[in-house]
Amino acid sequence: MTTLKNCEIGVKYQVNNVTISESIRLHLQRLGISKGNRVMVVQRDEKSGIVSVQNTRVALEVAVLNQIEVVEETAHNEWLSLDQLTVGETGKVISLYGQGAVRRRLMDMGVTKNVAITVKKLAPLGDPIEVKLRGYDLTLRKEEAAYILMERIDEA
Repeated sequence: MTTLKNCEIGVKYQVNNVTISESIRLHLQRLGISKGNRVMVVQRDEKSGIVSVQNTRVALEVAVLNQIEVVEETAHNEWLSLDQLTVGETGKVISLYGQGAVRRRLMDMGVTKNVAITVKKLAPLGDPIEVKLRGYDLTLRKEEAAYILMERIDEA
């Protein structure tokens, strides 16, 4: 068994146990970090980490990450943001993180949950990104693509 402090970035895990004070455990539970829920570490450094849970990103200190025991989910499809896919890769939208006008604009362009998106082209410096979804091509800035959480689809 491992803790969120030591798990791989971009891999789905299931919370197995939270060994921390009752008040903090209840707060984490309200945020969706409780036994049985799926979580994924999106970013981590030596002081803190950002965890994706229930369509929300939560920043936690390393001391807290070290108290959350997780087990890797059996399905090995990786979650990552759209800007991390490479040319030719296809993914399914898991959720959108943008708020307000950004989220509305992405949804108006057809970026909604469970939609398949294929990366067609990247500009020389990686910004913007051209993708194909719902039968049309769309160009997004890398910053906008980072708001879209994807699950890789293995094309066999």
